[in-house]
Amino acid sequence: MHQNYYFLKKLAPQLHTELAGKLLIETFSQEKDELILVFAESETDGILQNPFFIKATLRSNFACLSFPDKFDRARRNSVNLFTSFYGQKVNGVRVFLNERAIEIRFRNQTLVFKLFGNRSNIIAFDVNYKVTELFNNKLAADYSLTPASLDRSIDQTFDAYIQSDLRHETLFPTFGKLVNTHLRKLLEGESVPEKRWKIIQNLLQDLSKPEFYITRIELTPALSLLSVGEVEAKYDKPIEALNAFYYAYIRLNGIEKEKAEIIRILNKRIQQTDHYLENTFKKLVQLEEGGRNDEMANILMANLHQIPARIESIELFDFYHDKPIKIKLKKDLSPQKNAENYYRKSKNEKIELSRLNDSLQAREAEKIKMQGYLAAIEKIEILRELRTFIKTNALNGPVNSNAVTVAELFKKVEFMGYTILIGRNAKNNDVLTKQYAFKEDLWLHARDVSGSHVIIKNQPGKKFPSPVIERAAELAAFYSKRKTDSLCPVIVTPKKYVRKLKGMPEGAVIVDKEDVIMVVAKGE
Repeated sequence: MHQNYYFLKKLAPQLHTELAGKLLIETFSQEKDELILVFAESETDGILQNPFFIKATLRSNFACLSFPDKFDRARRNSVNLFTSFYGQKVNGVRVFLNERAIEIRFRNQTLVFKLFGNRSNIIAFDVNYKVTELFNNKLAADYSLTPASLDRSIDQTFDAYIQSDLRHETLFPTFGKLVNTHLRKLLEGESVPEKRWKIIQNLLQDLSKPEFYITRIELTPALSLLSVGEVEAKYDKPIEALNAFYYAYIRLNGIEKEKAEIIRILNKRIQQTDHYLENTFKKLVQLEEGGRNDEMANILMANLHQIPARIESIELFDFYHDKPIKIKLKKDLSPQKNAENYYRKSKNEKIELSRLNDSLQAREAEKIKMQGYLAAIEKIEILRELRTFIKTNALNGPVNSNAVTVAELFKKVEFMGYTILIGRNAKNNDVLTKQYAFKEDLWLHARDVSGSHVIIKNQPGKKFPSPVIERAAELAAFYSKRKTDSLCPVIVTPKKYVRKLKGMPEGAVIVDKEDVIMVVAKGE
């Protein structure tokens, strides 16, 4: 929470007290991704009066402000930055509304600390609020920012909470991961809107208290406004707390860092598995409760003589439950063909039930295995043993790469126990087909138009079921320029018959062998 809005909301007033009226003496960088800002009431013959230092560490994997008591500049390998601010007096410091950013205001310029995780930056604005300089020039999008665009006015009333379907994330996007995790536990099992709102208001009161905790979560130091995790220290001033967090973090030794990282990865894998199990169980319940297609097929077959041609529904007697039932029909099919259609659906349901049950068992076993890895890793105290354990159990492979990032890289659909991956754009299509598809996977694409590459992941020893191929083809049609066509031809071929030649545009490939099926476009 060292970059959390509610923490910065407390940090900004203390920085204002420290900096208001002081001059910016110099800003320099002598290490990559690190900037030192030196403030003082005055400077005489190189001697600073009442100095104050800000050290901004803005690495992609760790961004944090700290405030050393003193800092000696190296004679070599340092460069001056933001020189137009030299000698200017600080007018004030404030946090932007509902945003993780702090501004230091001078008479004619503004310096903004944008603390957005791996996109953190320091931005200079002139008197007209135009960007004049960035600390990290690679974040080119920051050139389009204005101080006004960083203020976010959000309706955070109870009425707005009701309108958002009780989703607090919509009203309080700045809570962050730690606060949201804590709040979800508090809200668990509570469905009354007024009581949920009261819990949220109590949490906001806790976040407003001048209490700052240095704690450990998954072995990693964290600064928190809540007493969670393994609390190691408590502070009542934000600058003191932020310094304590910064030094605790940089003191992490090799094994602590590597243990913390692999534990984070495993916990994320377990969390993903929990979500998958929950969603899959819901699908099973829906299928088992709604799986009456075979019954409706039998009812239709028993009443073929009563069903007029070209109707879209009919009410018949349900001899399974001794009451009338309304059955939907396809008007362009005969009564017998409609019954056959329901028999086909019933067969597919049974196949999907079997796949889902198999998948549940496999994921449950995987979860137990991951929990065992966690327990073993927590006991390891020697770095070499930790690395051997990680390598032996391949924890630095699938857990850290595909298992974590596939869902983030591509659209992902689970159907009848099969994984269907969908490219998001031309460049993403290349990544999917070249790096994440294997030769026995099935590759699909709408024919003769631009669209997403679609991959069905192969399951060794099993043939791709026709309903799975049809579903993937519907998705390929939906994510193409044939989306609105009444019928769309879709190429289906093993990935081994798909090639990309050097110099071809992004997303373009050559297909050496193909089958084509006709489907109606259908999204997720």
